[in-house]
Amino acid sequence: MARKKLCFMKYITLLILLAFFLIDFTFSQGKSKIEITDLLGRKVEINKPVKRVVAIGPGALRLVSYVDQFNRIVGVENIDKKYIIGRSYNMAFNDIIERLPIIGQGGPDTSPDPEKIISINPDVIFAIQLLDRDGADKLQNRTKIPVVVLSYGTLGTFEEDLFKSIEIIGKILDKEPRAKALISFIKNIQRSFTLRTKYISDKNRPSVYVGALGFKGARGIESTQGFFPLFTPLYIKNVADSIGKKGSIFIEKERLLLWDPDIIFVDLGNLYLVKEDFSKNPDFYKALKAYRKQNIYGILPYNNYNTNIDTALCDMYYIAKVVYPKEFKDIDPVEKANEIYTFFFGDRGRNIYKEIEKAYGGFRKVNLEE
Repeated sequence: MARKKLCFMKYITLLILLAFFLIDFTFSQGKSKIEITDLLGRKVEINKPVKRVVAIGPGALRLVSYVDQFNRIVGVENIDKKYIIGRSYNMAFNDIIERLPIIGQGGPDTSPDPEKIISINPDVIFAIQLLDRDGADKLQNRTKIPVVVLSYGTLGTFEEDLFKSIEIIGKILDKEPRAKALISFIKNIQRSFTLRTKYISDKNRPSVYVGALGFKGARGIESTQGFFPLFTPLYIKNVADSIGKKGSIFIEKERLLLWDPDIIFVDLGNLYLVKEDFSKNPDFYKALKAYRKQNIYGILPYNNYNTNIDTALCDMYYIAKVVYPKEFKDIDPVEKANEIYTFFFGDRGRNIYKEIEKAYGGFRKVNLEE
């Protein structure tokens, strides 16, 4: 009798162990770990599948939205709670953003809020600009959540850092085909610009200036950029390149008179400052060839909490159409803008250009006297 009881107990024990094994096996199915190397060179281990995501710092949320829309975003920075015309991902997903909890203040000079991030229990934290290597490690140790640092590269450009960041997001979120499609879309547009403009003779390239570019706030006509990233893929003769400095430059107005470019582009987000200046100094503008020949044009603001890649591409089509009308005679910049916003945001992107146009006037010649 004792032997039978002992055998029965062993049988029950085996059944219990088998049950635990099956439960653990079932739970483990679909689970895996991957190791990625982020843009700081940190090796980060992540449990998959990833179902809950936060993105902190300038433009991190934008890149995640490009790859996965807002399917796994569970919290946003306070800076994104305000609806901003021109910050395209904010425009596309504002209704979702409004409902999500706040995970920190946000902004280029702020620090992450570990407690708020922990409170919503994300599986991964994507970050841009806010953290150096030590800061990323500290946030990861504090929250016990993998921290993956991304990068756009140089502001307003389309460098390998941007493409690597998109690839990393795709790998972590099991969206690799979408990530590849995004990268191909951007690179194919760049190639198409090169094919149309690289071999134009120098005599057929007008001289061009871009002014009123925002830099840590709104700026007037004196604010420009050397080797402007929207010009370089189009082989545009940028008069500011003669200074030999890459990036933001503030010039004396007299220099613009000396350059006297054939065409001037103005950031529509800061057009009001140019108009205010015109009302005070009309003779300066009237002395410019571009003013006299009505060759001043507006481009959409494309830098807002880092670069709106989509809007930058839209601007490039319009710039190309203005500077090289013959080579781009088949291009309708507004149609291209709608196509680009729809590619990046699906149906939610269909009305983005219309809203920006309503706010800033859209692609057009600029009349400083209006």
